[in-house]
Amino acid sequence: MSGPDAAREAEAVPARTGGGHTTFGRWLYSALWVLCRTLGVSLFGVRTRFAEPLPQTGGLLVLSTHQSHLDPLLLGLATDRRLSSLARSSLYTFKPFGFIITALDAVPIDRKASAVTAMKLVIERLKRGAAVIVFPEGTRTPNGQMGEVKPGFALLAKKAGVPIVPVAIVGAFECWPRSRMFPRPGRVRLEFGKVISVAEVAAMDERALTVECDRRLRELDAKARAVRSRRPVA
Repeated sequence: MSGPDAAREAEAVPARTGGGHTTFGRWLYSALWVLCRTLGVSLFGVRTRFAEPLPQTGGLLVLSTHQSHLDPLLLGLATDRRLSSLARSSLYTFKPFGFIITALDAVPIDRKASAVTAMKLVIERLKRGAAVIVFPEGTRTPNGQMGEVKPGFALLAKKAGVPIVPVAIVGAFECWPRSRMFPRPGRVRLEFGKVISVAEVAAMDERALTVECDRRLRELDAKARAVRSRRPVA
């Protein structure tokens, strides 16, 4: 996607009202949140723990492990704060669906575009005060275990000047592995870690920030697995 194309796509997002969202988008998000929260608890036994409250205003990078297609939904259900997810631009081809995910404040990303173009779109959204979900592994786990953390998110956080909250998701792979067409009931655990402040982000270079976030995500992943299996945490 070229620069002008990216600009046109960004301009396609409707005008915002209070808090940076359309009136319809806020209503739709609230309605879906209540419905999906009920289904999530009943079907997937979703349980969540926060090391500390999330910032309720200002840009925020939600850095999460990636287990299944359920992950953006699970993260959105876990917090009262509205979160934006990255969405492939091809999803906007079917206009009714594109209208819905636009209302839900998805960030359109063209996988054929340059990484720089995609990152600029995310940085712009963060600077406008959105809380954006990023999966640093880049793809869903093939075996349920946490994969390699790639460094691209560090540049996003530093350029946008936003804090980072790491979160590990465990159990979503068992509910909806890549090999299955549809999800199945199970038990899912989300562990939110302590927020890495803007000052802490600024104090580390990209490599150091990547290493630190990798360490925190793995600790949260181990804690979530221990709690989920009722084992004590070392």
